Amino acid sequence: MKSLIICESVFQGNTKKVADAMASVLEAKVVTLSDALNEELSRYDLIGFGSGINGFKHYGVLLRFADGLQDMSGKKAFVFSTSEGGKDSYNNKLKGILEKKGFSVAGSFACKGFDKMPYLGFIVKLVAPKGLNVGRPNEKDLEDAKAFARGL
Repeated sequence: MKSLIICESVFQGNTKKVADAMASVLEAKVVTLSDALNEELSRYDLIGFGSGINGFKHYGVLLRFADGLQDMSGKKAFVFSTSEGGKDSYNNKLKGILEKKGFSVAGSFACKGFDKMPYLGFIVKLVAPKGLNVGRPNEKDLEDAKAFARGL
């Protein structure tokens, strides 16, 4: 199965680590969103879409990209994310967009990622001066990502 992973990993590189772990199992090509614009997505059997989470959903640029896709009926997709909370429910908006584009969404993966949480500024510095989820995604998270990919 020919696979592609589109990954927008902006701040700490958390999501890229997860994408690379999945790609090692799927033998997938990992591209940034800007590189995905040059890919003919219809050539792929399985496409992963992932980013960090901002405001309880994927980055807006990834959501807009997915919303602008042509009909992808018959293609499989999966969704993944890293965030301070690591909640799978954060993936729901992107899953819904992909399903409207005709994708069969084969699964969803989420894990915690290191977060300096700049929007909380000094509060975080008092509680967790180095940030939250230091060292995440860790080896277990990456093994979980690989197991998820094997299940696709």
